[in-house]
Amino acid sequence: MLSKIEAFFLGIIQGITEFLPISSTGHLYLGRHLFGLDEAGLFLDTMLHIGTLLAVLVVYKNELWQIIRQPFGKLSMLLVIGTIPAVVVGLLFSDLFDSISKSGITIGWEFIVTGLILWFSDSIKKGAKKMDSISYGDALFIGSFQAAAIFPAVSRSGLTIAAGLIRKLDRETAAYFSFLLSIPTIAGGIVLQFGEMLSGHTDAISLSSMFIATLTSAIFGYIAVVWMINFLKKRSLKIFAVYVWILGLTILVMQMTGIF
Repeated sequence: MLSKIEAFFLGIIQGITEFLPISSTGHLYLGRHLFGLDEAGLFLDTMLHIGTLLAVLVVYKNELWQIIRQPFGKLSMLLVIGTIPAVVVGLLFSDLFDSISKSGITIGWEFIVTGLILWFSDSIKKGAKKMDSISYGDALFIGSFQAAAIFPAVSRSGLTIAAGLIRKLDRETAAYFSFLLSIPTIAGGIVLQFGEMLSGHTDAISLSSMFIATLTSAIFGYIAVVWMINFLKKRSLKIFAVYVWILGLTILVMQMTGIF
């Protein structure tokens, strides 16, 4: 049974790492391992993701209202096109990536790869594209990077921000569009998780623990989105690259020595 303290800390981990370019899935895997919750079920994952979805919905309420009023407008089409690669990869390779995620065997290497992509994208010449200049080709390119984040410790936000920088979006817009693109992705993942829960066994979680996990994830997710957009206006992604390199190398050493 998930305790309230564990629910609180897992909510913090999910909320912060979903939108910082350091991989929420990878950190949740480590968090569960730390708390001895390696077999934690889909229900916990779903509630944590509902929390971060609520956070990003609040931040982007104006954009969502625009989409509702203009369902076939450019913004809507950008999100549709940007989401297609992740849908295709998820449908074709979900079983493979589920087994990789559960084993955690590649997690150290995935953190390192995330760091390499962050470092490279931050080193290229800065772009100046704003939201109104994003093309459908940009959206497809960024969405293709998002599809690669199906690996557990490859950061979705990190790869999509990096892809935006490669396509010459300015730093703030790259983060802004990355988080906007997360809405259909997170929502789709929640729908799939609910489907799996209905067709199989799920672990029991108390109502209070469920509420704490979801609320904490939402609060810290909101803080992370706002903070990250402001952070990238003037600062570098390289600090996150160094962090995931250290984390990845530490995990590899612990795996080789049998500690992890």
